[in-house]
Amino acid sequence: MAALLDTALTRLLGITHPVLLAPMGSAAGGRLAAAVTRAGGLGLVGSGYADAAAIRRERAEAGNTRVGVGLVTWALPDGPDALDEALAGRPAVVMLSFGDPVPWLPQVKAAGCLAMCQVQSVGQAVAAVQAGADIVIAQGRDAGGHGGTLRGTMSLVPAVVDAVGSVPVVAAGGIADGRGLAAALSLGAAGVLMGTRFAVSAESLWTGAMKQRVVGAGGDETRQTRVFDVVRGLGWPAEFPGRALRNGFADRWHGREAELAAARPQEEPAYMGTQPDDFATRVIWAGEGIDMIADIPTAAEIMDRLVAEAAATLRRGAALLR
Repeated sequence: MAALLDTALTRLLGITHPVLLAPMGSAAGGRLAAAVTRAGGLGLVGSGYADAAAIRRERAEAGNTRVGVGLVTWALPDGPDALDEALAGRPAVVMLSFGDPVPWLPQVKAAGCLAMCQVQSVGQAVAAVQAGADIVIAQGRDAGGHGGTLRGTMSLVPAVVDAVGSVPVVAAGGIADGRGLAAALSLGAAGVLMGTRFAVSAESLWTGAMKQRVVGAGGDETRQTRVFDVVRGLGWPAEFPGRALRNGFADRWHGREAELAAARPQEEPAYMGTQPDDFATRVIWAGEGIDMIADIPTAAEIMDRLVAEAAATLRRGAALLR
């Protein structure tokens, strides 16, 4: 299978399969990142909001397994030591997302580390490459968690591929099985970045109740919204809402974000005081691809399925040409 899926990404990163773990702060701990790497892809640990302590903790959890680190770029001015901590561990790659990566790329490159930038538009992709990005992640609005609102994965990926020349492009957003991997490769991507599918795995930091809730849900039940960031007072820029499962809390406040911000002194304690498995209130970030998530396997089992299904899909496509 590795020969069938040999790409510019696998060659650059020295991995077997063109599959990366999204560095989700709530799910992608060191255990999951290490499991994805051992399965032939590359795992990235989340860092929360530029939290150096979180990086140290999850890197230790990964042990000697080679992993990367993901950083929320808009949070770095308040936590620049997080980038120092990430680079000190000599990660396989540093991923910068959700904000201008240009101020931080020189430090990454000076450390001799590969830099990967997640973008939501063609213009952002070109700017990242001009600033020195080694890999570009084209994230469509289909993605779970935070992302842009303008472009879907299907149209964004080939547009970015055409715009950045020889720089490897990774597709992200709504990809949850081997058909999605095959589609991304057919669009010109060199691999995929997957979040929700790996969040619903045995090694994820998510609770069992969260995983079961996603298994029982479908993509029609998701929506991009800012309400969960507003109620918790998080500093996410307005252009990056989060895709999550709809629930009573989101339905109540979506479209009324200014009112929620004003009511936060009362609403935040009530929100945080609910039980962790109160999914009528609590957020579960999830992408549109959850229709394809029907169980809670190990990361290795997910990888085996992805590669086998992608190879079979690509073979069927080739057979149609005969």
